[in-house]
Amino acid sequence: MDWKTLQALLSGVNKYSTAFGRIWLSVVFVFRVLVYVVAAERVWGDEQKDFDCNTKQPGCTNVCYDNFFPISNIRLWALQLIFVTCPSLLVILHVAYREERERRHRLKHGDQCAKLYDNAGKKHGALWWTYLLSLVFKLLIQLLFLYVLHTLWYGFGMPRLVQCVNVAPCPNTVDCYIARPTEKKVFTYFMVAASAVCIVLTICEICYLIFHRLLRCMHRDRPSGVRGSSASNSRASTCRCHHKLVEAGELDPDLGDDKLQASAPKLTPI
Repeated sequence: MDWKTLQALLSGVNKYSTAFGRIWLSVVFVFRVLVYVVAAERVWGDEQKDFDCNTKQPGCTNVCYDNFFPISNIRLWALQLIFVTCPSLLVILHVAYREERERRHRLKHGDQCAKLYDNAGKKHGALWWTYLLSLVFKLLIQLLFLYVLHTLWYGFGMPRLVQCVNVAPCPNTVDCYIARPTEKKVFTYFMVAASAVCIVLTICEICYLIFHRLLRCMHRDRPSGVRGSSASNSRASTCRCHHKLVEAGELDPDLGDDKLQASAPKLTPI
């Protein structure tokens, strides 16, 4: 896996993230990706090679290993890192769509027309919902992987002795021993703690995003004079667009106000 490419892609999310999102991304790369690349692979690299069982029955060791480790911890963490960071790419794709839409609008109507977006990366309209849904998906994925990790190995600990009972082709009960179980337990607890910190940061960011949205909705109820000034500015900008289209011969100069409004570009907050 090319972690540098993943980091380069996710670094672009920082431009559109809140403070909690930037902290979350730092925790992911410092305490999870860096630890995964530098230490975790070495700690778990011998888990199958040094998984010893007190039997000479062919195939029994492999079956016992598969019975206790249906999926390797190191591969489970890799999947978790991939799935937990992918929702953030939805925000980048949505911002790229907005920028392309704004570019086509400028090419069609000129630089004198009102912009579709004051800031393509500002979390308003559909982009706010995209960002919120990405956080919800991220939270659900983190909780799901912690649940899977806890369920597969009957807790986050790592036992020294594993017993295979009535697992063909093993005869009766077979005792198997995990290599360096204490070291593996320490790294498992560390990765679980890092995941718990990321979950708390994600919950805080969701609460912050909703609270900020509620405050903005309350501030919309401002005096009518301000709304009138804003509406007049928007209409003046629309009129400039209309005159530009008339000069280009795209509109009839005798159009009424209703047709003028219909001919103006629609400012859809997508």
